[in-house]
Parts: sequence; C-alpha cells; structure tokens
Amino acid sequence: MASWVVSECSLRPFTAVKIHHKPRPSLPSNTINAFKFKPLPCSAFKVPTLWSKGRNLGGLGLLSVSAPLKVTITSEEDKGKEESTTDGVNNGEFDPGAAPPFKLSDIKAAIPKHCWVKDPWRSMSYVVRDVVVVFGLAAVAAYFNNWFVWPLYWIAQGTMFWALFVLGHDCGHGSFSNNPALNSVAGHLLHSSILVPYHGWRISHRTHHQNHGHVENDESWHPLSEKIYKSLDNATRLLRFTLPFPMLAYPIYLWSRSPGKKGSHFHPDSDLFVPNERKDIITSTACWTAMVGLLAYLSFAMGPMPLLKLYGIPYAIFVMWLDLVTYLHHHGHDEKLPWYRGKEWSYLRGGLTTLDRDYGWINNIHHDIGTHVIHHLFPQIPHYHLIEATEAAKPVLGKYYREPKKSGLLPFYLLGILIKSMRKDHYVSDIGDVVYYQTDPQLYGTNKSD
Repeated sequence: MASWVVSECSLRPFTAVKIHHKPRPSLPSNTINAFKFKPLPCSAFKVPTLWSKGRNLGGLGLLSVSAPLKVTITSEEDKGKEESTTDGVNNGEFDPGAAPPFKLSDIKAAIPKHCWVKDPWRSMSYVVRDVVVVFGLAAVAAYFNNWFVWPLYWIAQGTMFWALFVLGHDCGHGSFSNNPALNSVAGHLLHSSILVPYHGWRISHRTHHQNHGHVENDESWHPLSEKIYKSLDNATRLLRFTLPFPMLAYPIYLWSRSPGKKGSHFHPDSDLFVPNERKDIITSTACWTAMVGLLAYLSFAMGPMPLLKLYGIPYAIFVMWLDLVTYLHHHGHDEKLPWYRGKEWSYLRGGLTTLDRDYGWINNIHHDIGTHVIHHLFPQIPHYHLIEATEAAKPVLGKYYREPKKSGLLPFYLLGILIKSMRKDHYVSDIGDVVYYQTDPQLYGTNKSD
C-alpha cells in the first residue's frame, strides 16, 4: 500500500521500499501502518493547527500562517499503537527508528492548556525589547568607534539580528498572536529588516515542518542522497562540508535552495509556491527590495565602510547563527538518528528525530529556540511556553526525547559537535525506508574519486 506524503503543492504517493540501509530487528507487522492525512476543522482542537495556504485578505496574505497539517491516525493504527509497549526497545537496545508506542494526541494531552495561549502583548514586548537593544548597540558602537568595541558589537548585534528572526519565525507559525494581520505586519517588518523574504521563507518553512525527517520532502538541511552527493563536483562537496562555508549558506539557499531542489524564495513562479500564493511572494519580495534600497541609500549617505561595520558584518554573524542552530536541531547526536521514506515516515516519527540544544546565556536572548522538539511537533505553541510544554511532555516521549547537554555561559561546546557532524554526516543511501547518514572517507583526501 502506498503512503501519502505531503509535498509543497499537493499530496502524492510514495511506494514503500522494504530495504533498510541500517539493519535493525524487525517489528511486529501490526506496529507500523501507513499514516492517513486529512485536514480537520479548527474546532477539532482548542488551538488553531491548520494553515491557510495562499488565502489572502489583501496584499499581505493575512491568513497565511505556517503550521503543519493535522495528523489523524486510523483506527487500525490506534490498535497497533495500543499493543506496542516496547518503547522502541528491541533485544534490550533502544531503536530510534522504531515506531513509538504513543500517538501525537498523547503528547498534546500531556501539555497544560495554558501553554497554547498566545498573548500578543507579551509577544510585542519581546519585539520592543529586541529593537531597543539593536538600536542601542548601534548607537554605542558608533559613539565609541574604536577597534576594541567593534568586534564585541558585531557578535552582540549579529546575535540580536538572529533574535529578530526568531520573533518573525513565530509570526510565520501564527504563534505570535491569533491576529493574522498583526502576524503578517510584524513578520514583514522583522524579517525584511534582516533581508529575509517573509512569505517566501514562511512557505518553505511550512514545507519543512510538514515533512521533517523525510529524505526527499524535507526542506531544511535534509540529507543528500548518495546519487545526488556523487553527482556534485569535488569542490561543491568539499565546500558543503568544510567550515565556515556551510555556516554562510542561508542567502544562497534563499536564492537557489539546496542541491537536488530548484526554485527561489523571491520568485512567485518558483516550484516552492502554488499559484494562489503569488501575491504573497510579490509582497515579501517587494519588502525585501525596499530594505535593499534603504541600505543602498545609507551606503551613499554615510559611506560603505560605516554601513559594513554597523550592518554588514552583524548580518553575516546572524546568518552563521541561523545556519548553526538549524543544522544542530537535526544533526550531531552521539547516536545516529534515522531519516525516513515511504510509509515508514510519519509526521510524529519525523518530528521525534529533531533535537533540543542548550545555548546557556543565549537561550533567553534568542527566545528559547533551542527547545525544538515540541516546537516541531506543535509549532502553534508560543516560544515563552516551550520549556514548560517540553517538561510536561517528557514522560510521554521517554527515550525518544534526547536530553540536551547543558551549556556553560556561552555554548562553545556546540562548535565541536558541529565539526564532528560535518566530517561524518555526508549522505544517505538511495534505497531503504529507514536510512542513516554515511561518511565519505575520501572527501578530505587529496585524490577524490567517485
């Protein structure tokens, strides 16, 4: 039986391939079943969990917020889940690729109801806080204008640009408020100010949440298949897995996406979008262009070097933060994590392969974005409730939740994890429903052969 996988434009079938790249003990046949997806009315839950795809109430696409499809589990699967009590343990060992013994609804039921409540005033207070800090840092750096202050400013301001992105990210999910107009206006202002096309990003990020953990359909930092990996020229392969180049990838991704995919976040006719999202993309691209125009004017008015110091270098630091955080949410665990295809994939199983990370003092600055597992499963939860929601869900998740290593004041330890993962996680097999990253032992050699 074919399982149905949500793509960015439609539902389409994927045929199961009964080959596993990494052998693991077989599961009972009634443990894993195909997932059926169907949209439900918002009244099915007390909080909204559907997105409006391309339904506009004006040029800003006021109802276009990003959240995953509601996942409905068939009665046959309910039965299978009730009978599965192994918690992914086979022959005494935990199998992260095994179907969990709980359902998405079990996790949701464990989370306190108030964690779903969105407070627009509280959300706006974070915006005000971050904007005040951004302008304050710029004023202090411009006032002192010496080479002792500038490096400190670049790191601090780049981190604050990343914080602005996270708030715009909440707008895209609709977790900023229940007011679509407020979400859209705030999202455009926050993201355009740091050269992110709000709607273009929002829609591709929706695709990521719909398909997290799926080899072909995931959108952000998804693995290269062996065939695509070997089709890349040597220089591209080396740059992709050699720091710092992967940490500067986001602007390139916005223009041309990842290897094996095509489309641009700026073009209304891109494969990323459906026709009724055209106005959204034109709007966000126009806002992005206006910001580029403003920067060009400032460069003329104040000179290119002051603008580079005040905005250009912090922007590069922001890009590094974005690539670092998003990569480590899906890579670098001590044990290999699975990626899925066919009917082995489900919204729940894909979401359980994401990772929480601790950023020490930065947690509060970037709005606890490191609390990522529950965010991936329930992106409607506001960021200021994610920690409480995660603690409530841990007893249900069991071993499927991987406790993050505690950070010191600053998360320097994550650089080691990043480097190790970049050297080991290169591609996945072209065949198999449950696959794991493989390493190309010749990647960093002097003679690279296919």
